[in-house]
Amino acid sequence: MDSKNEYSGMTVNERLYVSGLSDGYYEAVKEKDIESAISILKAVDLGEENIKAILKFSGLIGDDYK
Repeated sequence: MDSKNEYSGMTVNERLYVSGLSDGYYEAVKEKDIESAISILKAVDLGEENIKAILKFSGLIGDDYK
C-alpha cells in the first residue's frame, strides 16, 4: 500500500500511533531532540510546513527556525 494513502485523512497522533512511532516522537520532544522529531514526522509523510508548525507548537523551535 502506498504510504500516502495509508495515512490519508489521519491526524498526526493517529499517524504516529499507527506507525508505532508515538513513543519515539514524544521521547524526542521530551529530550528536545529536534532532528529525531523531524525524522519521525517525515516517516509519517508530513510535509515541511506541517513539521515546522508541529515543532513550533511543541516548543522545539521558534519563529526564526529555518
